[in-house]
Amino acid sequence: MANTPHFAVDLVKVDKSTRTMFLYAGDTLVKKYHIALGNSPKGHKEQEGDNKTPEGSYSLDYKKEDSQFYRAMHISYPNEIDIEQALDKGLKPGGFIMIHGQKNGDTKNPKITQRFNWTNGCIALTNNEMDEFLDLVDSGTRINIQW
Repeated sequence: MANTPHFAVDLVKVDKSTRTMFLYAGDTLVKKYHIALGNSPKGHKEQEGDNKTPEGSYSLDYKKEDSQFYRAMHISYPNEIDIEQALDKGLKPGGFIMIHGQKNGDTKNPKITQRFNWTNGCIALTNNEMDEFLDLVDSGTRINIQW
């Protein structure tokens, strides 16, 4: 596919309220995805097990090929502020928040699965979308997540 243009995606934006993820190269919208979140998506992740996706600015710090989900990219949550806020409340902030594909071995149709929030706070794509996402987005890319 030598004729396929490659865009240097430098920002991933997630709008949790519309369950949409946008990939940008500068001011150019490169790609838009419909996403699935945790079953309690509104609000910032405060503790392990709250099924929320964090809100704020993070980075996508590494790709993970050996996961219980089809391919994944790690979000740098929790940051120092997240840890401090959780500890101040006597909570564990949780972690290991990823953008990932479908659960390995799941035989459900992803077009149906993606209509629902089914993760534990991660951001889910279909497997084909995850392949495309990982081709477009490099480790170190910024991600902004908001409601």
